[in-house]
Amino acid sequence: MRIVYFTHSLASCWNHGNAHFLRGVLSELIARGHDVRVFAPENSWSLANLLADHGPEALDAYRTAYPELGSVCYPEDADVEAMADGADVVIVHEWNAHALVARLGQLRKRGAAFTLLFHDTHHRAVSAPDEMRAYDLSGYDGVLAFGETLSQVYGGWGWGDRVWTWHEAADTRRFVPLEGERDGLIWIGNWGDGERTAEIEQFLLAPARAANLPLDVHGVRYPAAAMAMLARYGVRYRGWAANAVAPALFAQHLATVHVPRRYYATILPGIPTIRVFEALACGIPLVSAPWDDSEGLFRTGQDFLTAHDGAAMTARLRDLRDDAALRTALAKSGRETILARHTCAHRVDELMAILARIDADPQQRSAAA
Repeated sequence: MRIVYFTHSLASCWNHGNAHFLRGVLSELIARGHDVRVFAPENSWSLANLLADHGPEALDAYRTAYPELGSVCYPEDADVEAMADGADVVIVHEWNAHALVARLGQLRKRGAAFTLLFHDTHHRAVSAPDEMRAYDLSGYDGVLAFGETLSQVYGGWGWGDRVWTWHEAADTRRFVPLEGERDGLIWIGNWGDGERTAEIEQFLLAPARAANLPLDVHGVRYPAAAMAMLARYGVRYRGWAANAVAPALFAQHLATVHVPRRYYATILPGIPTIRVFEALACGIPLVSAPWDDSEGLFRTGQDFLTAHDGAAMTARLRDLRDDAALRTALAKSGRETILARHTCAHRVDELMAILARIDADPQQRSAAA
């Protein structure tokens, strides 16, 4: 098939976690012989910030890890009909302009033969519902939502059986356990726009210090107050890290911590970040702050540990610090679950099943198309 994907950026993962999953899925599609084309807006916010902070060499890790991938940047007034020409499937990520989303929907309404899907991988449906409802999806055949609770939101908006839960996953061609001299903790994540400031201190910074484990933090958009907090706890702030080098970074540390954004711990439970999938794929032990795995994606207590408060997190980190057998067991179990259920290959299989269902039942298609 010819598959066209409209993303915010494929080249940049600067504050753009969807790029991680997208790279893995598109790589898998190409490996299976599909014709994949990717379009991203000119001067996308993520890419512009990456280049401003680190220069063009910041793209080297991505290009080295994914030589088969590429994308075309388009201007605001681009001819979307030409871009989608010949496509069997067009998927549009929610971090795209409202106008682009609407123009593609209009194409579908006018009889374009491709299947048109909207891909939502964020919490804006509950945190900024008016912004999301402003997208004109009337010409779309369906929605891909990255968690069941998000699918339920779209179901409440009238999508019924035309919304499918399509979780993120690990690219297990690249995210593998590596050998390394391991010491201390690592946390890779952006500050979170104030959504988890208290949680970062309670479940990461304070427990790491109490457990006497040195902590390396990678990420972007850390305001001055965040940097001051890291300094108070003696954290080594490393700045942005290309996602392609994350396996090597994980290999240098004993464990990592999952601190979900508040919306994923409360209103949208059951949705882990892409970092959970990637960390477990790399065989690094993980401890999570409170998070309800409502869909049973993992084996809690076996694939990773949980902590209900800061004291419990400190205790879990001390256990991991002192118990090599526990670290080995968690690493083995977590990777087993990823390989069994949560690889990008699994997600491509799921996507193919969704497309087959749409093709087999005309009622699944957009009523306007």
